[in-house]
Amino acid sequence: LFYFILVIYLFLILEEQILSVLTTKSIPANNTHQLYKQRCLPFGLTHYPRSDKAELIINPEDDDTYRTYIKAMKEFLESYDTEKQGDLMTFEDCGDQPGKYKNRGDLESDMGVRKACQFSKSFLGPCSGIEDRNFGFSEGKPCLIVKLNRIVNFRPKPPASNESIPEEAKHKVQPNVIPIHCTNKKEEDAGKLGEVKYYGIGGGFPLQYYPYYGKRLHSHYLQPLVAIQFVNISLNTEIRVECKVFGENIYYSDKDRYQGRFDVKIGVMTKST
Repeated sequence: LFYFILVIYLFLILEEQILSVLTTKSIPANNTHQLYKQRCLPFGLTHYPRSDKAELIINPEDDDTYRTYIKAMKEFLESYDTEKQGDLMTFEDCGDQPGKYKNRGDLESDMGVRKACQFSKSFLGPCSGIEDRNFGFSEGKPCLIVKLNRIVNFRPKPPASNESIPEEAKHKVQPNVIPIHCTNKKEEDAGKLGEVKYYGIGGGFPLQYYPYYGKRLHSHYLQPLVAIQFVNISLNTEIRVECKVFGENIYYSDKDRYQGRFDVKIGVMTKST
């Protein structure tokens, strides 16, 4: 009886797996909408450079402490080089001000590959790596470059009001932009973070870069970026910083530290600690 029940149980599991595979493979190649439904992910927020321990501790006078960070940022921004966005068959100029969603047809339509908005590194100001090749690290004013993860056909919605936004970030609410705000995560670090500057289109994520149509239809797609610079952070102390984006359909999870937000420990050291 035991072995009979065991065999039946294993058979049912195998049957379920086979049906799952057949169902996935039966989706037509051009039915991107169905694939989107299966692969919908939480709206994640990611920053560059990244480290294994989620901390960026540097000494402006010692380039060994930030050389790998600079290398990672340069490599990430390579796809945003101007010369790689010159093909007007795949790219279009979407302006340097926040705009409305770019509707490039339905996912299931036979329009083929869709155009992508150009994004100039110059939008990132002193954090672009154009003039300051060290992204502020050598001056003790480190930059972070932030992006939202790609979700097919997702349209992030700006906050309908500023009621759910911290008092110091309410002024960032504006049409056609998903705002981002960084602050100290621990109360004891209040006042240590100093001024935080935001660079990009509208200081957030503009809506004209959405929706994203997936790798097959939007192979040249570039996510909009926001650069964050800590211009006068307290020296010789480690501060846990939390950055969050705000929107009607953007949520957070205690189990996922990158869903709609991220936190990182930042320290600018000028002496041995």
